[in-house]
Amino acid sequence: MSRVYISGPITGVANFKRIFEGYKDKLVAKGYDVVNPAELTSVIGDSFSYDEIMDIDLDILHRCDALVQLPGWEKSRGCNIEYGYARAADKIILKVEDVLK
Repeated sequence: MSRVYISGPITGVANFKRIFEGYKDKLVAKGYDVVNPAELTSVIGDSFSYDEIMDIDLDILHRCDALVQLPGWEKSRGCNIEYGYARAADKIILKVEDVLK
């Protein structure tokens, strides 16, 4: 089973947790071990800055086999940071639509 990190817009998206959870459920049903960064604040709380959260996200992404991009990732600063990291780390990068076909 591959461990995948889902990357999608969070800032400014009111229902991002529900969106991420829906995609996580679909990927788990396909047999993936899914890391959902939208769940992070439920573990660490709300006192971390954006940059600190991005550092944690990248550390987690480092431990994953692939980055799975959700719709709208291109417009998200954080997703672009994750994408750049994944490219530099030679991670597999997939669009969620292709994985769920």
